[in-house]
This record gives sequence, C-alpha cells and structure tokens, in this order.
Amino acid sequence: MENTEGQNDSFRDSIATINEKGKRAWVYPKKPKGYFTNARTFVSVILLAILFIMPFIKTDGHPFILLNVLERKFILFGLTFGPQDFYLFVLAMITIIVFVVLFTAVFGRIFCGWICPQTVFMEMVFRKIEYLIEGDAAKQRELDKAPLSGSKFLKKTSKHIIFYLISFFIANTFLAYIIGIDNLFKIVQSPPSEHLTGFIAIVIFSGVFYFVFAKFREQACIIVCPYGRLQGVLLDQNSIIVAYDYVRGEPRGKIKKNEDRTKGDCIDCGLCVDVCPTGIDIRNGVQLECVNCTACIDACDYVMKKTNKPKGLIRYDSLKGIKEKAKKRITPRVISYSVLLVVLLTIFSLLLVNRKEVDVEVLRTPGLLSQEQPDNRISNLYNIEVVNKTYRTIAIDIKLLNMKGEIKIIGQKLEVKSQGVFETKLLLILNKNDLKELNTPLTLGVYENGKLISTINTSFLGVIKEE
Repeated sequence: MENTEGQNDSFRDSIATINEKGKRAWVYPKKPKGYFTNARTFVSVILLAILFIMPFIKTDGHPFILLNVLERKFILFGLTFGPQDFYLFVLAMITIIVFVVLFTAVFGRIFCGWICPQTVFMEMVFRKIEYLIEGDAAKQRELDKAPLSGSKFLKKTSKHIIFYLISFFIANTFLAYIIGIDNLFKIVQSPPSEHLTGFIAIVIFSGVFYFVFAKFREQACIIVCPYGRLQGVLLDQNSIIVAYDYVRGEPRGKIKKNEDRTKGDCIDCGLCVDVCPTGIDIRNGVQLECVNCTACIDACDYVMKKTNKPKGLIRYDSLKGIKEKAKKRITPRVISYSVLLVVLLTIFSLLLVNRKEVDVEVLRTPGLLSQEQPDNRISNLYNIEVVNKTYRTIAIDIKLLNMKGEIKIIGQKLEVKSQGVFETKLLLILNKNDLKELNTPLTLGVYENGKLISTINTSFLGVIKEE
C-alpha cells in the first residue's frame, strides 16, 4: 500500500505507542462522538447482547451453541458435531479464511473496528467506564500525574475493581460456551474446593482479560494480532479503508483571522490524532495500527462542520478513489475470491445438508476368512461402529437388502446412548448357493423404529460353488 503522495515515510520507523526511550507511551484517546460512534455503539450493544444471551438459549433442553474443545463436542445452531465431523470443521475454517481475505480486499479492516471482540470490549465497555470514572483524556492525564490522594485512590481502585469484575464475568461467559450454562451454574453454586481446577482456570482467564483491557490495550492489536500485518497483502488500491483525502486537505495549515486562505481543508487541529485509540496520525496514510474505528472520521467531520467545509475529509474510501476520484470497481482478484468462496460455501452446504445424525460403519474383520456354517451356509465376521449424534438414545436394526441371509449381533443389542459411540461385531450368514463370485457385493439397511435411515455397501468373502 502506498502512502500519501509527497509524505515523508519516516513515521514508519517507529510506533506511536513507544517513546524515544523505548518505553511504553500511554495512549489517552479523547472521547469520540458523532454519527459513526453512535452507529458502532448500536452495533456493539447488539453484539454484546448476543454474546451474553446465547448461552441461555437451548434447543430440546441442550445449548444452542456449545464449543466443548475439551471433550471435542460442538453444537452450532442446534446441530451437534463431534470428532467424526472434523472434515466439516476444516472446510468451515478454510471458508472463513477465504471470506476474511475477500472481505478485507473489498472493505478493508471493518471487522477490526466494528466486530472484533477486542475493540468492542475495549472501546465500548472498558473505555466508557474509564471516561465515566476518570473523565476525558485531559482529566485522565492530570489524574495520572497527580500525587496520590484520597480521590485518586478511590477512582483508581474503583475502576480496577470494576474492570476485574467485568473480566470475571466475561471469563465465565466464555466458560458457559465451553461446558454449557447448566454446568456453569452447578460450578458457581458449589464450593471452589469441589472444582478447584476449574476455579483456578477462571481466575487465571479473568486475570488475562483484566490485563488485556486494563493494561495491554491497543498493544493486542499492534503486537499480538497478525491481521494488521496481513493487510499489506490483503489490501490494494481499490480496497475501502478509513483514509485521509490528501488531495483536498493538503497543504494543511491553521486558520488565521482575515486570511485569504489558499491552503487545503485540513486546518491541522490534530483532533483526529487525539481521538485515535492507537495514537496514530491517519493523515500519514495506511498504517498497521489503524483498526478502522472511525473515531477520526467523527472528529474531522465535527471540525469541517465548524469551519463550514464539506464533511468527508477523512472518510471510508479507496486510495484510488481519493487520488483519481474513481468509483469503486470490481477487480479480477475480488471476482476470483468470490468464485472460490461460492464454491466452498456450496460444498459445505451440501455436506451439511447430507450429514447424517446416525453414522453406521460396517467393515469386514481384517485377517479373517469365511467360516463354514451348518446347512450349506457360510459366514463372515464384521466390525460395526455406530455414532449417535442426537440427544436421544436410539436402537437400530440392520437388515440385508439385496439378497437373503441372516444377521446375528454378537453381544448386546444395537442401542446407543445420547452422543455415544457403540462398537460390536456382527455375523452375516449366507447360503453358498447364492454366491456367484469371490467377493459378493452386499447392501445393508440401517433401521430406527422401522424407518430406513441409512444404507451401507460392503462385500462378502466366500467360495464359489463348483458346478
């Protein structure tokens, strides 16, 4: 990605959150306000409501969404997935990656500014609490520089206690997605000694969340998250980003009284820098620290309104759109990504629609030949595995569909508990007169309550009767 024309690129030699001594430069973003801030607040409220309400939603008495990585059990929108559905998980991850690449190529880092949990929690929860307790940026700086007093101690202590309590609540919410809300309530109502490992894990995760939102903050986006560094590959001149219109804004300069202004629309007020949560100057061009939070757009629009200039000096646009006043166009890369995404979504949808709630696998026991049976009959031994993906206990029957024969289940009947896996063996007995080849194709029908739910193709190893 290119920088603003004529701009000195020396700013890329350093990070806005690191000072000349190599130490952390704490960012005090000014409280933003405006159209985009209100819109992001509205979106964040919806996302937070979904996040905290979803664990309470159930279907047939079970979680609507469950991500139990410990026991490898997953429920997505009421559909149960287990280890045997790993291929769907891989395909879903590939599809998501392609979607992210396509979305970024077209719309830039909108995800970071509007949907990313780090941004939503930091800017719409923790930062708002900080503004409420300590005041805006100037008051926060003044408070941090002031000597310790009763007022400062009360504000700092209350803020960090609230931060930790929210972090504890977030950690428990994520735990509910892993073990289910019912199990979470059981743990909460029981003494910590009965669930010591889980209790320690919650305390640790609460501490991690607290550290991220109270101390680490924008460093999570700048240092840890790889997405910002990937944007150099994912974005091009046609990608929509939060950008400064240098054609209209340069050369920038302060407004002077009774001056016949010949400079650009940017009055160099610095308000776009003051509101930035990562401390950058958007006028320098595309930077990995920019999370597209739109705070600078609201700040600049406010100044443009005050100076009787058109809004949009900083806006959502492409670099090509700013430089050439070109309209957004569909590029070959966008078309190729779109085609690939449609193909992946089609394959995933077909696999999902054809996914069975009960998987039955019948394989001839390796290393064994056929066994002679009375009355001119012969048998093969098979291994059978039944995977029940439903929440009910099921009993199944297996019948031979394409020829006559007898099936004997060795051991107990084929009854599989909820979310269970059942393995046993079965003996399939055929009349020798019915065998016309060494490997006879067989079709087995799997029935539940008399209803055919699946068919299985296998083969029968026998001997051909000599004429």
